[in-house]
This record gives sequence, structure tokens and C-alpha cells, in this order.
Amino acid sequence: MSAPRSAAGIVERSGARRTPPRPPEPPEPEELPSMSLLEHLEELRYRLSWVAGAVFVSFLSCWYFARAIYRFLEAPIRPFLPEGQRLVVLGVADAFLLYVKVALLTSLFVSAPVILYHLWRFVAPGLYRQERRYGLGFIVFGSLLFLAGGAFAYYVAFPYTVEFLLGVGSEFTLAITGASYLSFLMTIILGLALMFELPLVIFFLARVGVVTPRFLMRNFRWAVLIVFVVAAIITPTPDVFTLCLFALPTLGLYLLGVGVAALFGRPSWQGSPETGEAGEPAI
Repeated sequence: MSAPRSAAGIVERSGARRTPPRPPEPPEPEELPSMSLLEHLEELRYRLSWVAGAVFVSFLSCWYFARAIYRFLEAPIRPFLPEGQRLVVLGVADAFLLYVKVALLTSLFVSAPVILYHLWRFVAPGLYRQERRYGLGFIVFGSLLFLAGGAFAYYVAFPYTVEFLLGVGSEFTLAITGASYLSFLMTIILGLALMFELPLVIFFLARVGVVTPRFLMRNFRWAVLIVFVVAAIITPTPDVFTLCLFALPTLGLYLLGVGVAALFGRPSWQGSPETGEAGEPAI
């Protein structure tokens, strides 16, 4: 017969049973700082003042090279002008205003990193900590895309547009003013420079969980409509050729943005930053 178990042995065995560890509690959702309407307006005023200062300093620097920059901007139309003919001015102050516009256009590209930096600082308080770490990439790639859009407009879109439009009016005598030419050029350069920011916007929206690549491709037909409407508004002429020079590259940038969002956007298993729960974004 086995020896009777003592009370101490029973207590010892019962004490060996340990309760399983409690699972860790989920992290509390991050609370974003709240700002009143007046605080938002004050922050906006502060950022705009810095942007205006950066543009002004760049403008002063570019003013010194305004004549050289104007000759560079005039180069695309020079082959289409009669031999010995230049762009004309109609008023006493037109030449001065022309150089002002040239320096201002150049200053926008020079100060683009500063503009994007203060744009990011303005929206950063409404982002979560893990989303604010994309600030440097937003500034760097945003500046590069802005410059790439301007370069594409100057070297590709604008020369073809000028060749097409002047070819239509080949039976007329050219008397193009510098002011009208520069306004036409600025519209195309700034319009395409802004449109080239589309992949960055799509990546950012996908990364923070606002849109998904599947949603963007499912609504591609609406994107085509919106792109052509925006291109029609920005395009300085009503012809279809110039409209397509704006719209078709933008659609290519839209698809590029979808591809970037699919590769580097938020994974479908990743939770939302405010709840930590898995699931698809709202859109």
C-alpha cells in the first residue's frame, strides 16, 4: 500500500500550479493634439509668411539672372520666328514686368523645398507619429517631381505645343508679344509641375490608409474623367492636342502612383493608426 499523502505534499503540489500570464493589454490609441480654428489660422499665417519670405529671397537672387533666364525660356520659340525677329513688347513697362515674371517663375522652383517643408509642417499635427516620419521623403521627392514636371513641360510638352499651334496659323505673319508668350509658357510649366506631384499624393494617401490600390484601379474611369477636366481647365488653349499633352502624362503618373502605392503602401493586414486593429481602409 502506498503511503498516505501528507497535507504538506498536497499544498506543495497545489502551489506548483501557476496561473497563466495575462495577455498584454493593447496600446492606447495615440491622441492627436487639438487646435481651435484661430490656432489653425495663426499656424497658416505663420507658414505662409515663411513661404513668402523664401520666395522673396529666391526672387531677389533670380532677378540678377533674369535676362539670362529669359533667353533660356525664349529658346523653344526661336526656331519658329522669322530670321532676325524677336518677341515684341507693346508698352514702356512691359519689359520690366516680363523680367519680374521670369524671376518669380524661377523663384518658385528654387524655393520648392521650403514650400513643401512648411506645407508638411502645417499638416503634420493632424498625423500620427508613424505617419510623420515620411516628412523628409515628402519634401525630397516632392521637390524632384516638381522639377521633373517643369523639365518635361519645357523640353517636351511646350515645344510640341508651339510647333502644332504655329503650324495651324502658318499663313499668318507672326507678331508674338513677350508677355503673351511668357504667360502661355508659365501656364504649361506650372500646370505640369503640379500634375507631376500626383504619384506623391497617391502614395501618401495610400500609406496613411485613406485609399488602396484596388480602390484606385476600380475607379480608374472616374480618374480619367477628372484628369481630363482638370487638364481642360489648366490648358491655355482649347485644342485637343494640348489637352492630350496635359492629360496623357498625368494618367501615366496616376498609374505610376497606383504601382508605388501597391509596393510601398500600407499592407492590408496592418491596423489603423488610431485603433491598432487590422482591416482595410475606409476607402
